[in-house]
Amino acid sequence: MKIYGLSGKSGTGKSYNAGELCGRLNIPAIIDDGLFIYGTSIMAGTSAKKQETRIGAVKTALFLDNDHCAQVRAAIRRSKPDKILILGTSDDMVEKIADRLGLPAPSRIIHIEDITTPAQRNKASKERSEDGTHIIPAPTFEVKRQFSGYFIDPKRSMKNIRHKRPLATEKTVVRPTFSYLGRYEISDKVVSDIVQLMAEATPGVANVLWVSSQNSDEGMYIRIVLQFEYGCKVRTAALAMQRAVHDQVAYMTAFNVLGVEVEIRGFKFK
Repeated sequence: MKIYGLSGKSGTGKSYNAGELCGRLNIPAIIDDGLFIYGTSIMAGTSAKKQETRIGAVKTALFLDNDHCAQVRAAIRRSKPDKILILGTSDDMVEKIADRLGLPAPSRIIHIEDITTPAQRNKASKERSEDGTHIIPAPTFEVKRQFSGYFIDPKRSMKNIRHKRPLATEKTVVRPTFSYLGRYEISDKVVSDIVQLMAEATPGVANVLWVSSQNSDEGMYIRIVLQFEYGCKVRTAALAMQRAVHDQVAYMTAFNVLGVEVEIRGFKFK
């Protein structure tokens, strides 16, 4: 296994540029801020970007928690990548992460200044300081499981690599609302109101009888009890309602919707 490092100060664009660098060097895996990312999947770990304090974030990024460290070590053993890129704020941090995870010492450490311009680094620093945004080098559908309730935005880019076919990479912009704006919660009434709007827009649904939602660190589970119009295609209407609630609650609240259960309880006769 060959280990590479990408070193640079916090907020200078390491996570933003990690995917393109991996594409150029054919590196399939990334260690970034406590996460082990292999291909397009977050295989293991906890993101330092979820921590509420700088000290907590540093501890997570360095894998100082034994359970966290063991989980990521085991995932690396299972995945068996031939190359890994480790991101760190300094060469020393990259080397410490490799040692903590039981990986070989980095054979090459690349500095962010080697792959970006001063203007690009200044832009990244400004976005971090003014908007409080962070980048995770993984697709949004993977990130949402860890960042349910955070504001997220997918970014997809195409880069030409030395006249070869364009390289497509997807990364996710995250703003940790717990850290910047206080704790972010969604009331039951908000979910109920969204469900009611979707019911009014879904043919065949007569009434919403009951709505409940359960929240966890991974996301939200919603249960709906509905009354349908007599003579409608019940299965079609129920599936349409289920899909609409899932998509709109996820879009309007930024929560990861784990599931929507629809119970049919009677019919309404005109």
